[in-house]
Amino acid sequence: MSELPFAATTPVSVARVGLRARDAENLAAYYRNVVGLQELSRAGGTITLGAANRPLLDIEADAVAKPDDPRSAGLFHTAFLLPSRADLGRWINHAIANKIGIEGASDHLVSEALYLTDPEGNGIEIYADRRREDWKWNGDKIAMATERLNISSVVAEVPAGDAGWQGAPDNSIIGHVHLRVGRPEDAEAWWHQEFGFDTVAKYGSAAVFLSSGGYHHHIGANAWQSAGAGRRDPSRSGLAWVEMRSDNVADATAREDPWGTVIRTVPGKA
Repeated sequence: MSELPFAATTPVSVARVGLRARDAENLAAYYRNVVGLQELSRAGGTITLGAANRPLLDIEADAVAKPDDPRSAGLFHTAFLLPSRADLGRWINHAIANKIGIEGASDHLVSEALYLTDPEGNGIEIYADRRREDWKWNGDKIAMATERLNISSVVAEVPAGDAGWQGAPDNSIIGHVHLRVGRPEDAEAWWHQEFGFDTVAKYGSAAVFLSSGGYHHHIGANAWQSAGAGRRDPSRSGLAWVEMRSDNVADATAREDPWGTVIRTVPGKA
């Protein structure tokens, strides 16, 4: 049994993500077959998927929703964190065997990641963290980069004779959520005020990365495609809400960020 990743053990972490889907059945099948999530329940037009018994993704059916607009505020990607590098190697083998389209593969120094897009345009990251003791900090800022992923090295972590990918393993979580915003500095101020997050990295004025408890980032916010975006159109598909888990609250709450994205908070330990 793997341990719960560090990302989930900080005072605040990402619990799950809600997506509004034009074709919920098709989208749920994608997350089962490609990402390896299990269907946990169905209720009121919502399909809940997760790993083991941990809910990670709610897909809410809305057949009349307009397609998401990548230039608007919303979801850049949901990042599914696997417990080990070998798990990432198993997923890569699964992607190769099933001819799953990959749009990027990066070494971020703190993590190793692959990127893809679901059938309704929602970004996905599948990643594994490097050991915390190998992360490099410059004061309160973490060293992250985007370098080419050594795929063969990751795959080599899978033991000979291994059973291979069996779906998202126990203790898979959503490690972080990366948002499209109109102004990263406004997102930074909001996450500071509402969640007490620390700014751990910036990519110029176009992206900011924030975290709780010394993680490399629980929230990313960029304006690479969405500079100047206003409030999100609630009639579009895509991101419906993000749910954070917090040690610091006693009751569930919901609030909106400056672009109208609903951020829920639930109490409890990981």
